Amino acid sequence: MTDIRLLTLLLLFNSSAALAVADDGWPQFRGPGGQGNAEQCRPPLTWDLEHEASWSVDVPGKGYSSPIVQGHRVWVTTAVEFKPTPEQTKRTLQASRLEPKDFSRRQVAGRVSLRVCCYDFSSGERIYESVVADVDSPEAVHVGNSYASPTPVVEGNRLYVHFGVNGIACLDAETGDVIWNRSLPVFYSVGAGSSPIVYQDLLILVCDGIDQQYVVALNRNTGKTVWKTDRPPKRSEDGQLQKAYSTPLVVRHEGQDQLIVPSAQWVVSYSPLTGEEIWRVDHGDGFSTIPRPVYGNGLVYICTGYSPSQLLAIRIDGKGDVTNSHVAWRAGRQIPRNPSPLLAGELLFVISDNGICTCFDAITGKTHWQQRIGGNYSASPVLANGHVFVLSHEGTITAIPASRERKELKTSQATDELKASPAIVKSSVILRSGSKLYRVN
Repeated sequence: MTDIRLLTLLLLFNSSAALAVADDGWPQFRGPGGQGNAEQCRPPLTWDLEHEASWSVDVPGKGYSSPIVQGHRVWVTTAVEFKPTPEQTKRTLQASRLEPKDFSRRQVAGRVSLRVCCYDFSSGERIYESVVADVDSPEAVHVGNSYASPTPVVEGNRLYVHFGVNGIACLDAETGDVIWNRSLPVFYSVGAGSSPIVYQDLLILVCDGIDQQYVVALNRNTGKTVWKTDRPPKRSEDGQLQKAYSTPLVVRHEGQDQLIVPSAQWVVSYSPLTGEEIWRVDHGDGFSTIPRPVYGNGLVYICTGYSPSQLLAIRIDGKGDVTNSHVAWRAGRQIPRNPSPLLAGELLFVISDNGICTCFDAITGKTHWQQRIGGNYSASPVLANGHVFVLSHEGTITAIPASRERKELKTSQATDELKASPAIVKSSVILRSGSKLYRVN
């Protein structure tokens, strides 16, 4: 066999192996690895949702959680809301600790039914709809949030859902039966946003409210607390400036796993098995931190949230407070408050909340290009088929070439808002709009 033929076979083998990993479902927020990377998948670059979708189904209620996929099943969480009485609205205002003028940015429900919907990946047929909890007079949530915003996570035959203070539950993924459920005390003020993750036998959740802030690991088989670690102290005494909603990311460095969790003022690395702190960086006065970190090139990349958002690249080989020694670079123009960053090798892409896309050199922080895409954004971008896909509130799906040079964009249009991040499996995209779930193949 010639060297060229051998090299070709090796490349094909390696590509197939990578494809098998990339095609192995979309089990959590931002997919396998939690970084929005489906580079080996080949979905279409443009489509007509109304006429070219393999299927579309109505999803009851409202939710901004992303769809997840395992095998031949797709899951989403949702909340069916019932109108409040005047007395319930009054009590909810009192419980919110807000002035009436600030409370106008909250949505109130008299009762909410929190559910998990499971669909067949091939046909879109509903397999089951399980009620996890019925909550009377739930806490108000922000008008830009929902009662079902954290994305579930599936591991084997177990499905884990998080509805904030309204409940965390483990379900049988096959039947939808609830195996255990519990609640963790924390007052989010605007509703929950951080998604749970699975690490070995642990279910890890971030609880950064206005009254207390901590990270907790539960035994995923029983729901019992294994460890709980309080967040570092904050400069601000205002609880509204202490809250955060980011989803943690597990990375490995020199044989050691690290749990990277941004928060207000700090980004902290913990041991995922014990909750012991490894290092921390003071990123400034950012709060309500939402974007999930990404990792590569020996650096973790984080966005700091509101007031205003910055992008930091941090080396992860430190111990203790490494604020002055391990920040490789930072950027402060058009950095997202809601969408997570996306890493494609040595390129780092961000889409700001107001629709400006920036391509950075991930090593140096140099800006390769910046372009106004238009629209408003909450969903996190995904990488597939050589393109970065971004989804706007206005229903526009834009495919941006993952290149250090600015190139032609491709766009598609939905008829409904798009706030949930998509799932990509093989050549299919699963999209959740305000009222529907679509599969585009």
